[in-house]
Amino acid sequence: MSSSRHNEVGRWPAVTLWSEDIVQADHDNPSSPRVVEKKQEGRCHRILRTLCPCLCSESSHPVPTSGSKNDVSKPKPEEMEMPDLLLTVRHVDLLKSRRDINRKEHHTDEFECDELVLRRGQPFNLVLELSRPFNPETDTLQLELQIGPLPQAAKGTHIVISFVDEFNDKEWQAKIMEQDGTKLKVTVNSLPTAVVGQYQFAVRTQCPAGEFKTEHDPKNDVYLLFNPWCEDDPVFMEEEEHLKEYVLNETGRIYYGTEKQIGVRTWNYGQFDKGVLEACIFLLERSGTPHTGRGDPITVVRVISAMINAQDDRGLLVGNWSGDYSDGTAPTGWTGSVDILTQYHKSKGTPVSFGQCWVFSGVTTTVLRCLGIPGRSVTNFSSAHDTDVSLTTDVYFDENMEPMDSLNTDSVWNFHVWNDCWMARPDLPPGMGGWQAIDATPQETSSGTYCCGPASVNAVKSGLVYLKYDAPFVFAEVNSDKIYWQQGPDGKFNKVYIEKKAVGRFISTKAVGSDEREDITEFYKHPEGSDEERIAVETACRYGTKPNVYDGPEAEDVLVEVNTEESVQMGSDACMKVLLKNSSSTLRTIRLQGHVAVMYYTGVLKGTIKKEKTEVVLQANEEKTIEWTLKYSDYQDELVDQGALMMTVSGRVNETSQVLAKQHTFRLRTPDLQIRPEGVAVVGREMTAKIIFTNPLPKTLKNVILRLEGPGLQKPKKITVGDVGKHSTLTRTETFIPAKPGPRKLIASLDCRQLTQVHGAADVVVGESN
Repeated sequence: MSSSRHNEVGRWPAVTLWSEDIVQADHDNPSSPRVVEKKQEGRCHRILRTLCPCLCSESSHPVPTSGSKNDVSKPKPEEMEMPDLLLTVRHVDLLKSRRDINRKEHHTDEFECDELVLRRGQPFNLVLELSRPFNPETDTLQLELQIGPLPQAAKGTHIVISFVDEFNDKEWQAKIMEQDGTKLKVTVNSLPTAVVGQYQFAVRTQCPAGEFKTEHDPKNDVYLLFNPWCEDDPVFMEEEEHLKEYVLNETGRIYYGTEKQIGVRTWNYGQFDKGVLEACIFLLERSGTPHTGRGDPITVVRVISAMINAQDDRGLLVGNWSGDYSDGTAPTGWTGSVDILTQYHKSKGTPVSFGQCWVFSGVTTTVLRCLGIPGRSVTNFSSAHDTDVSLTTDVYFDENMEPMDSLNTDSVWNFHVWNDCWMARPDLPPGMGGWQAIDATPQETSSGTYCCGPASVNAVKSGLVYLKYDAPFVFAEVNSDKIYWQQGPDGKFNKVYIEKKAVGRFISTKAVGSDEREDITEFYKHPEGSDEERIAVETACRYGTKPNVYDGPEAEDVLVEVNTEESVQMGSDACMKVLLKNSSSTLRTIRLQGHVAVMYYTGVLKGTIKKEKTEVVLQANEEKTIEWTLKYSDYQDELVDQGALMMTVSGRVNETSQVLAKQHTFRLRTPDLQIRPEGVAVVGREMTAKIIFTNPLPKTLKNVILRLEGPGLQKPKKITVGDVGKHSTLTRTETFIPAKPGPRKLIASLDCRQLTQVHGAADVVVGESN
């Protein structure tokens, strides 16, 4: 059926029930008896004249007009009943409030929006009030859903729902469950493959007297989402506890730091907050992806991966790793996704500044969960960035074993955060479904677009990098070997050392049902050094640009390790220890050198701040520890985001020409932001929370900003603090009013140019109001 007011295939056009003069009179004085009578008469004659000219002509039944002196002609009593032959819709009740059956059964009762929010593949209910009782013998009733600018039935964007006696579960169908006079209680069955998005809803009736269709009312728009509770939906997830965590949980934990100093921050995903669903649908619309493809979760998550960053498509977030965030919000300043998404929507698509990987991931988790796709943020420590598709992480040295910065384009990030999303993969061989890796941080293009994934985590684990999408890039991030090359006199590079356990460490996500960290490394790779892991690495590298890299022997009789104290605080000196061990039965002499550089967490070096050289003599089977100290004065003016440092140790064994090389990253810890809720938490009752912070640095922090938010507790709030003196303590009391009962989290962050990654969270259990 056409969506226009005139039916293209029926005999009669849709009807306007009131003439313009009656509408105006009604507007001027709706309680006037004369106007009420005119409504009845005008409605009768207009319908009969328009729909049934053979039964009612203007000559036999003149239609009275407003103000006419001849308003005395009235139809006969039997003619007064003829307009009731037309079946019209007086009211549609979609049962869309948060307490109605639809929202509760579809697990959408937490959405803070006025429209009906449903999950596909699951029945929903509505009530229709008609102008007269429905007669199935003579009347036809249909429901319509339309999405996109050019709805077409063949493409699944114009859905015509017919009424049946029994459902077959393979079509959109409706069934009258109960009829009470003019009211019908209706159940509608939807398809688990339907297009996801915002639909216009309408009702069409047809009877011997003509056809009628409700006009579009935005209040009756319907949001249709993916349904991980439905077995026939590709995103189906069986475990209820996993659904509560990966779809319904509004807060989460995102990990950062280094593999030996894992930090954590609480993130407000806020997928049910007011405006977030609209912003997520706007993001899909902004992508320009045809609506017909929005029923496929593979397509949708690929679009999300591309649109979360603004690199090449005016997407959501501008990436910035420069350290200068003066014309936006520092990535470390965000505490959740709500502000970012709603800002983008309200500005009609102006990218928000700024994001780095954990921000891209946090917002991606929000969009996934909002649309109904199970998702989680995942942190990979010592995460490789392979720039030449070799599936190895390559480090180049010159003849004197000095790093060749111009060639060292591969990098190992201290940590990198991306996302897992859950779905079947019918486009891949069996066994490749389940968790899929997607990455919204703009690193490399995929098919010409800055996006990554979905790559099957099972495929990555087995080294099957030829399976789409972007499995080689993800494999290199988690399981590439770090290979050291030295340039010879002839200019050629020779492989001098392979470090097999340097990449893909402590892959982490928030545990189901708790705030604990779950190590999911086993999902991405076999145990380091196992036969399965080595086979996966060599299988993957055969598809890279250096397929023969594993030929040739390796010398390993002298081992080197680098360590730092795990609790080095920002503002303190750092002690670095280099352990050398001679596992041979003869003497070894090593020329050792070390470089300490300030590093962005992405693995990009800002510059060297300290160098050391020494010669070490090891007797047979001897171990020695060399200590180097990095003073606060060495780094105080050089640190960038995350307070990250890298120490590179290299050397050569005189007796065997064995090359030693090791890189060690560490960060300087920042203090936590303490949050202390005060008073009893009750819905609608004001309470306070005290925020406490002590400046660890021997200098004043300038232009300090606090951010506070918590779903059901506090909408995102920005607080300008000003300066905080050296080693001084800031105490601030904030007032808020809980809006939802149950266990909640209050999240805060502190941000300034001199100190980042200061944050905290507190649990608040909110009781029902009396």
